[in-house]
Amino acid sequence: MKKSILTILIVALGVLTTSGQENRENEKRQGPPSIKKIFKDLDTNEDGKISLKEAKGPLKQDFKKIDTNKDGFISKEELKKAPKPKRPERPERREDN
Repeated sequence: MKKSILTILIVALGVLTTSGQENRENEKRQGPPSIKKIFKDLDTNEDGKISLKEAKGPLKQDFKKIDTNKDGFISKEELKKAPKPKRPERPERREDN
């Protein structure tokens, strides 16, 4: 009885781990979010612009650079023209022989 419960737990853990890895791989492949998605996620008061208070992550860190007209908001046009954040370098994959 104990062996069968342990076996079920091990199999379930393997399925969950594999599923989580697949989800992370799919997220990596998607690339950066669209401007439409960024505004949908961050423009909480739906006024068509993102304030410093609404901004998160790299957008918040680079807010002053992106807000080119210095009005305290990021518009869709400003976001379109914003410099793309640098991607972290990928480590070289080693092949085990």
